[in-house]
Order: sequence, then structure tokens, then C-alpha cells
Amino acid sequence: MVAVKRRPYHWVRPPGPVAPGLRIGLLGGSFNPAHEGHLYVSEVALRRLGLDYVWWLVTPQNPLKGHAGLVPLEDRMRQSKALVHHPRIVVMDIERALGTHYSIDTLSALQRRFPELRFVWLMGSDNLKIFRRWRRWADFAARVPIAVVQRPGTTLATLFAKPMQRFAGCRVGECREIGRPPSIMILDGRRNPQSSTKIRARTRIDEALVHAIPPW
Repeated sequence: MVAVKRRPYHWVRPPGPVAPGLRIGLLGGSFNPAHEGHLYVSEVALRRLGLDYVWWLVTPQNPLKGHAGLVPLEDRMRQSKALVHHPRIVVMDIERALGTHYSIDTLSALQRRFPELRFVWLMGSDNLKIFRRWRRWADFAARVPIAVVQRPGTTLATLFAKPMQRFAGCRVGECREIGRPPSIMILDGRRNPQSSTKIRARTRIDEALVHAIPPW
């Protein structure tokens, strides 16, 4: 027999209230920077799915993005916490404590550490477009129900993205509760157009304009 190599188990302190049956939404990302769009996704999920809490998983490094322009983790954590005022949204850098790099490993570690919790993975429809590029994305979808909140400019992703064609269990208006995995539920409502990419681009433009203005 060939021994199966398992990732080391890391014990981490609960980041918030933990009790059997609590429903926790997981929103992962660089949060570079955190913005109103992240809040919108979280608040829609809290309201529509009846979640008890949403955990923001601020990653040290997104495997699909380079290091260029990435603000240090401590600064992103600080900015995220300053933005969040909702009592049921918890900001954390738990990936650093778990020692994980990919979402599939983070999810697996959280499910091992907190087996009494019921997790739902949250994402905007902009991330659904690239979900098939995630490491072991099909295995990921088989482990946790996924709720996708519509974002401007990417609504077609909920129709044509490969994960939707393969795993869509609920579409807008078809069901009120997210199903057991694999299942992808689409949540719609007032759409927030903010994105971290647009904010960084606008910041670069503003800085360029400031430097272009003569000091006299």
C-alpha cells in the first residue's frame, strides 16, 4: 500500500462564536482593498440565506494573482476591519494560522477544525467566471454549497460558466434554501459595482495626476 500524504493539522482558536448548527458564510479573497462590494455580497447572503455569521478570509496571497500591487496583509486586515461595522461579519487572516494557500485546503482545514458548523462559500459572479481555474475546483464544489451574488457586468457568468453548467442546483427565484453540495445558488438584488481592481486603477490615476501637477 502507498501511504497517503496528508497536510499537517493546525489547531486554531475560533474566530467568533462557535456552536453546533451555526451557519457560516465564507468569503475569501485578497481584499486589496476591501470595499462596499464585499459588504454587499456579505449582507445579501446574511439576509437571503439566514446565515449566522460571515467570515472574511483575508488571504496572504491569492494563487491566481501576482504580488505586484499587493498591500501587506496587516494593512489589508486593518483596512477591512475599519470598513466592517456589521456585528455578524468577522474579518480574519485564518489562512496564515492554518498554513494553507489554496481555497480547497483552507476549506478542508476549516471543516476538520469546526465539524459542528455548516459552511456556505460565498462569491460574486465576477469570481464565478474564473472559478474553474481554482485548484481542484470540482472537488471544492463537492465539499460545500456555493452562493453566488450577482455583480454588474458578469451576470452572464451565472448562465454560461462551466461550474454552473455542471453543478447549478438553484437559480434565481427557484428555491429559498441552498441545497447540499454540490450546489450553486444564485442570489440577485440591487447590484454594487465596486471592485478592488477598479479601486486600485482609480488610485493609480489619482496619484499620477497629483504628481503631474506642478508644485507652484
